Amino acid sequence: MTTQKMSTEFDVIVVGGSYAGLSAATQLARARRRVLVIDAGQRRNRYAQHSHGFLGQDGREAAAIAAEGRAQLLKYPTVQWLEGAAAQATRLARGFRITLTDGRGFDAQALVLATGVVDELPALPGLAERWGMSVFHCPYCHGYELMEGRIGVMAVGPLSMHHALMLPDWGQVTLFLNETFEPDVEQLASMARRGVTIERTAVRRIAGHATVELADGRAIDMAGLFVVSRTHSGSPLAEQLGCEMEEGPTGLFVRTDATKATSVAGVFACGDSARAAGNVAMAVADGAMAGVAAHRLTIFGAQAA
Repeated sequence: MTTQKMSTEFDVIVVGGSYAGLSAATQLARARRRVLVIDAGQRRNRYAQHSHGFLGQDGREAAAIAAEGRAQLLKYPTVQWLEGAAAQATRLARGFRITLTDGRGFDAQALVLATGVVDELPALPGLAERWGMSVFHCPYCHGYELMEGRIGVMAVGPLSMHHALMLPDWGQVTLFLNETFEPDVEQLASMARRGVTIERTAVRRIAGHATVELADGRAIDMAGLFVVSRTHSGSPLAEQLGCEMEEGPTGLFVRTDATKATSVAGVFACGDSARAAGNVAMAVADGAMAGVAAHRLTIFGAQAA
């Protein structure tokens, strides 16, 4: 961490210090912009030990990727890092103010919101405790490591059909309906073509590594389980500023254009809070685009960002 005195005025404030925020801040730092990164320390994948599918980092510890990104970023002298939670975003006559929960305020010409999302899991005993370890949401991130074993999909409704039809490429799939919905004739035919087994008995709990205990007393061992989580933004800042939101399959996310600009001039959003689905590689790409666009805004103004 830099030893310089903490300023209260910056060119750009990046809210969120995970993969998207680190990527955005790095682009800005390399453009010699004065950048403040405010981070509450809540990476979405903090429960997962390893990260997969990110070029050059496949299989590395997720925490190590983030830690190295932060260490590299803080070598740039124009960057300051602040551990804390941003509570309020306010538009100023020129720029924005971010106020922390402790009352401190910081101003900038532009904002990059990389605040991530919070996952809300079904209230099924044993599910949340295994999140990121043997219960997952992204086949591309975790499917290969299940070694073509038995994979369970815990249904939350018709949206779980997406998992059920994708995951046979990674293993032998059982869809546990758990009384959430009944597939129609066409859906049943699609799953039959993909070799998906349907289990209609209610699920009582998840035990062991990924054992599905059913209401009739049966216990079915799985290599891993997949479930669709509901998501909501990890911060209220985008809505406070009036950014337009969009309804995705799992919840609201911030609407952005191709440069990651939101509907509010001078505010950019990247990472999981600004796309319907994502992973580390996509978050890093989004962050790079947001950082470049925010830099252009500091030069040319909102119309050319």
